[in-house]
Amino acid sequence: MDSHHHLCYKRQECFNAIRNKISDCNSLQDRHGSRYLINGKVVIEHSPGLSGPGKSATVQVYSSTVIDPNTRKGKLSGKACLKKGKSSKKDSAKTTVYKIKLHVEPGFGNPGAFLIENNHKHRFFLQSATLVTPENRVIHFDCRSWVYPIKDTNTSRLFFSNTCYLPSKTPACLVELRKEELESLRGDGTGERKEWDRIYDYDVYDDLGNPEKGPDHVRPVLGGSRSRPYPRRGRTGRPATKNGTISLDTYVPPDERCSPKKLSEFIANAIQATAHFLLPEAKSLPRDSSSFESFGDIRDLYSNNRRQAMRGTSVTEKVKKFVPAQLFKDVTHVIEEVDIKFPLPQIIRANQFAWKLDEEFGRQMLAGTNPTRIHCLREFPPRGTLTESYIEQSDIEHNLDGLSFEQAMKQWRIYVLDHHDYLLPFLRKMYSEGVCPCASRTLLFLRNDATLKPLAIELTYPGSSNNVDGMKTMVFLPEKEDIPQALWQLAKAHVAANDSAYHQLISHWLHTHAVVEPFIIATRRQLSVMHPIHRLLDPHFKDTMHINALARTVLINAGGILEKTLFTGKFSMELSSELYKQWRFDEQALPSDLIKRCMALEESENPRGAHMLFQDYPYGLDGLDIWLAIQTWVGDFCDIFYEDDASVKSDTEIQAWWSEIRNVGHGDKRKEKWWCQMTTKADLKRTLTTLVWIASALHASVNFGQYSYAGYPPNRPSRCRKFVPEEGTMEFAEFLKDPDKYFLNMLPDRFEASLGIALMEVKQRFEKFNKSLREMEKQIMERNGDPELMNRRGPAKVPYKLLYPDATKVETPAGITAKGIPNSVSI
Repeated sequence: MDSHHHLCYKRQECFNAIRNKISDCNSLQDRHGSRYLINGKVVIEHSPGLSGPGKSATVQVYSSTVIDPNTRKGKLSGKACLKKGKSSKKDSAKTTVYKIKLHVEPGFGNPGAFLIENNHKHRFFLQSATLVTPENRVIHFDCRSWVYPIKDTNTSRLFFSNTCYLPSKTPACLVELRKEELESLRGDGTGERKEWDRIYDYDVYDDLGNPEKGPDHVRPVLGGSRSRPYPRRGRTGRPATKNGTISLDTYVPPDERCSPKKLSEFIANAIQATAHFLLPEAKSLPRDSSSFESFGDIRDLYSNNRRQAMRGTSVTEKVKKFVPAQLFKDVTHVIEEVDIKFPLPQIIRANQFAWKLDEEFGRQMLAGTNPTRIHCLREFPPRGTLTESYIEQSDIEHNLDGLSFEQAMKQWRIYVLDHHDYLLPFLRKMYSEGVCPCASRTLLFLRNDATLKPLAIELTYPGSSNNVDGMKTMVFLPEKEDIPQALWQLAKAHVAANDSAYHQLISHWLHTHAVVEPFIIATRRQLSVMHPIHRLLDPHFKDTMHINALARTVLINAGGILEKTLFTGKFSMELSSELYKQWRFDEQALPSDLIKRCMALEESENPRGAHMLFQDYPYGLDGLDIWLAIQTWVGDFCDIFYEDDASVKSDTEIQAWWSEIRNVGHGDKRKEKWWCQMTTKADLKRTLTTLVWIASALHASVNFGQYSYAGYPPNRPSRCRKFVPEEGTMEFAEFLKDPDKYFLNMLPDRFEASLGIALMEVKQRFEKFNKSLREMEKQIMERNGDPELMNRRGPAKVPYKLLYPDATKVETPAGITAKGIPNSVSI
């Protein structure tokens, strides 16, 4: 461009700027010329069937720069009514955008918060607000919250802008507002909660039992005692005893609730899965407690999407009793047409007998639904807190692929799946409830191709011979001959039942759902929504409290699904409490967990913090990649807001948050020495990385593969109805007549098995994890296709996708499927 044209261009640019400035000034003055306007828009989503708030809602904004000396808060603007909104509809949701004009005095500055008052008769969902200042600064408010009528709440709702501030950096105009908002969320610890209450408080698990239904439904209170410690849950304020009815309309703070769409989908899917117990027409499905007659009998439970209508008012009335009224219409469509049989689980698709192979039995300990329990054996014989193993060196030394016993131990090649000592105090009580419980230890050998070969199984069960409090112990070895091999198969079934219960109660429920809830409550009570760490953690807490509340209603309660399906029965949550005594938050960090279990070596120079002992451990290898991504993101985020260790130590909200987690939320563990002091950036980064890992990737790894494996009862039975028979007994004679029939009789009965399958088959839709993880997808898929990494697919050809980062791109027709990592613990 020559100088003449350049000069003309700059002159025109100046003219345009002056013209725009004049235009801006004209637009900012109102008709009286003495005040200024802040323009903006408010986006509201309405529940189906509800109209928008219209003129019944008003908005005001607080200045972030000009303080009102009378209130010590920012100057407050005039009110603007929401009117003449422009609506649009997507799916079943109606969204309305309202344009607003707020009158403010000159020099008002930037809005830092706004008030919205709902004078309408219905609640509405406030998505966002955007304001434009007289200086053309755009201020965003990401609200995503329910606003209830003021006649119910007696107060307007306050929202802060998206700008994050540490407490010490908060503008003076917003300090009092920040303090008041946090105080309002804590409540006073009294009263039953109403739907519109935004109060976060703690309570013990005193709502699992139902004494009104009789002594069999009495359950101990978990939490608040040394004998039965437990994480705290959110307080609902309802009485500890209930009237015996199931209701999914359980209180949780409004911002923690699943969206109406998600909740209706969850309920609809639950109805679909349990339709087998509601359908009078589905006569081919089990309704009694009889045993399966053959493996073909079990396979008949599955089909290719045969559909049938649920006719009759009785089914509708059953559904109506436990579904919230506002959601009933949304789920009645599933009554019209449902799958009357279950989809075929992946474990039996490619090879219907692969589950029987020892190689597949061992592989699922590394790449199945519970890959977090197995550990390398560092001393022999295995010892627990109560007993020493009965497995002898001579039982296994001949089966080490040419290595001597000493070489195998020195090379860290012997592994153990231990479900023994923690079960011993419960076995006789469980036996009295009509199941045949065993405690187990399983030894395995790591072969040169990194597959695990089972070496021995030790089972301890209630018996007449004295061992530990009247227990009896048997050791089983892998055999090829028909009868010994069939006994070995029975022993493996008892191990699978142990692992299934541990997976559901500990790996899944306790170690993700239950331990995270106190962190959520403390975050809402002690970290302002303006706090950057609140913003960091918020997506990882989505729906968790609501899912946990629903679980206490139908899943882990007295007579709930887990008690009906697991061999632990009525002692399930008591056992969970016992194992909470061993829980350590610091050891839930993946590198620490792998190192503790001797699955990896500590490697401080490695950014992952650990080096895998062998690469073909899908959970460990893929998990460390995810861990590093989370650690990097969390570290970079913290570096933006915290300059040094002193800035962490002086952050009053973070210190209150950490203190409340330790002393209240996990108060039964308050005296443990392993809690960090939260005085350094490293403390904060490690804590947040661990918390995000638990809420996202760890939960994904123990949740999403359930139907693929546990959807077929012979592969992962949830309880056993017979012990492995001893030679010379009538049971052994029965076994000799027909080993397969004895095995089938040992499995859960038809009703129990079908209920367990239904639980696994309840579908959920999950969100994507962080987009930055996408580059790992290709790497994981390449590993799954590597023939050298045999544990990633196994004989059953089930690829390891439980830590696949993108939850939306791995499609499979299975029921509840291995889809990848969502942000949060939900289902």
